Amino acid sequence: MPWLSNPQRRHQHQKQQQQRQQQQQQQEDYRRSNPPKCPPSNIPFHYFVAIILLIFSVQFFIHKTAKNPFFVYPQGNSTDYTSPFAEVLHSPIVFDQNYARMERDFKVFEYPEAEPSMYFFALEDLRGQYASEGHFFHNLRASIFLTDDPDKAHLFFIPISCQIMAEEGYSHQDMDRTIKNYIKNLISEYPYWNRTLGADHFLVACHDIGLNASSQIPQLEKNSIRVVCSSNYRSRYIPHKDVALPQIVQPFALPAGEFGTENRTKLGLYVGSSDTKVGRDFIEARKNDPEFDIWHTQLDNDPEFGIWKTQLDNDPGFENRSTQLDEPRATLFYVKKFYKAKFCICHQSSGTNSACVAESIHSGCVPVIMSEYYDFPFNDIINWKKFSIIVKEEDVYHLKEILKAISDEKYLELQKNTVKVQRLFEWNSSPMEYDTFHMVMYELWLRRHAIKY
Repeated sequence: MPWLSNPQRRHQHQKQQQQRQQQQQQQEDYRRSNPPKCPPSNIPFHYFVAIILLIFSVQFFIHKTAKNPFFVYPQGNSTDYTSPFAEVLHSPIVFDQNYARMERDFKVFEYPEAEPSMYFFALEDLRGQYASEGHFFHNLRASIFLTDDPDKAHLFFIPISCQIMAEEGYSHQDMDRTIKNYIKNLISEYPYWNRTLGADHFLVACHDIGLNASSQIPQLEKNSIRVVCSSNYRSRYIPHKDVALPQIVQPFALPAGEFGTENRTKLGLYVGSSDTKVGRDFIEARKNDPEFDIWHTQLDNDPEFGIWKTQLDNDPGFENRSTQLDEPRATLFYVKKFYKAKFCICHQSSGTNSACVAESIHSGCVPVIMSEYYDFPFNDIINWKKFSIIVKEEDVYHLKEILKAISDEKYLELQKNTVKVQRLFEWNSSPMEYDTFHMVMYELWLRRHAIKY
């Protein structure tokens, strides 16, 4: 190029190039030290505030309305509880509103019976420690929850009674075969089992043979809801899927116990097994303790029983009461001890879900449950620590010290709540609000969304 041959022009060009670079560098430094600002707005400041509040309001509305359609969320004042036992509920307002929806919407379809002798309970025969199974059968058939239209049903009831089969002389193998054949017929005759592999089906069994027999069918054990009294984690019970059924012996021999400690002269009543080391050790340590009653003590050697028996012999009205209740004298004497104790100790070897717990609650005696491996009835609805004492088996050796350390104020609170939950542990010939039947139905309502395991 011709300009390259001219030193003066070349020098001038280099100088201009250096000046441009310096200008660019200055502009870059200015931009870095002075970032661009938003242009001035003619909109007043309070307009910006209103827009921001509007955005947050819309987001809040969307959040509040985007709810699970299968769950009733709390509304209104959190202290507006309708249940009379709100103090022991995990979430009173959630329970109240979901309970109301259950009563309004919940429907169950019951499959037809193959042989009435295997499923039918006569109301007058509902006695003994396994009668809860029959009470549920009767209550369901007398309730508003039963529907003849399977398309409207949330759950399907399998009306098999292992207790009746046992009373009819069925062996465990016969029961296994009977249940398998019944489920096989359901699968072939109805389309509902195969939709969820049985996850929206349930059965009720109070005797542990029912739990064992149902475990012989994999889909029934893993998918279906089993309402059972044997809610032992060491058995084949599956928590959160299965339901713990209270074991209740009715009719009760005496009226429900009331709040108060006037007649509760004993610290504790032990009602448990003597077949285990823990039970034998406790009985041996406390059999002569005046603050404890031990049910396993021989009644013939109990002077109190002799005095009480004499009183009954001289009471002309006793025979009528005894005939009506179908309770022997020794049993009435045993039940009366529940009303004299502040705490009633139920040993887990006889079953945490045994009749001891329900009898304690009915009598107003605060239950002391030695348990580490049981699912308590209605455990996801009520807080058992509000009305009972739960200890480990190893605590039995210093159980007296544990009970003595409970203050009078704390005990009165526990006993008040024990009296409040009595209706939850009571069957009725016709279903009544908040009774055992309705609480079991509420547990089923919570499990109505089929989940396959």
